Amino acid sequence: MKSIEIKKIMSGVEIVDLALKIEDYLIISDLHLGYEQSLNSEGFMIPKFQFQRILERLEEIMEFLHSNSSPVSKIIINGDLKHEFGKISRQEWKEVNKLLVYLKEHFEEIILIKGNHDNFTPYITSINEIRVEESFSIGRFQMLHGHKIPENLDELEEGTLIIGHEHPCIGLRSGERVEKIKCFLRGEFHEKNLIVMPSFNFVTEGSDILHEQLLSPFLKNLEKNQWDDFEVYGVENFEVFHFGRIKQIISASQRFV
Repeated sequence: MKSIEIKKIMSGVEIVDLALKIEDYLIISDLHLGYEQSLNSEGFMIPKFQFQRILERLEEIMEFLHSNSSPVSKIIINGDLKHEFGKISRQEWKEVNKLLVYLKEHFEEIILIKGNHDNFTPYITSINEIRVEESFSIGRFQMLHGHKIPENLDELEEGTLIIGHEHPCIGLRSGERVEKIKCFLRGEFHEKNLIVMPSFNFVTEGSDILHEQLLSPFLKNLEKNQWDDFEVYGVENFEVFHFGRIKQIISASQRFV
């Protein structure tokens, strides 16, 4: 069993590898099942390995939590369970169904937050009797995918929003070599706490928050000083590294250029 570091990102929310734990809920985001087949159709010969890696990672997280007397009984997938936008590929159909069967065997409740890649997912989930929601709240925390900002945002009672969609990672440079590490982000948006989750996807690390264009409207609409104050928690080999605020990371990297 892997030794996994648990890191409190704020009161009531813990980082557990690439997932979050709130009460007895495990939250993961952006699996993008079927991504390899999509890349293969574009001419990139990627072996189909991700589905098994996702199951293994989930097993390791659940075993660790159980052994530490902190088990979870419910799971939330915070959007983009599958990859293709306008169709369901053969690989997606097979893997989504197999994953949902697996989750039903291990969790009492499964909730899928609808992401921008999930146009056809409700059909698959209805067969498996899985709940699909636009958003979901646990006490003062609200999960939503993050590809659009709710019109009633200012009316929400929840003080903390938890989104995916961005696939954040941070590129650490050593000379010409760049190593990307998936990361969680924590900051503020419209007087609410905002947590951004990395992808539970093992084909790519994601988008480098320091050197690539931001995707989520939650982040693109921030003032520079707000963005600079976001804190970064990198996750590598089941360890969590608090890198500090974005402005501190940028300042430190400039000193070594």
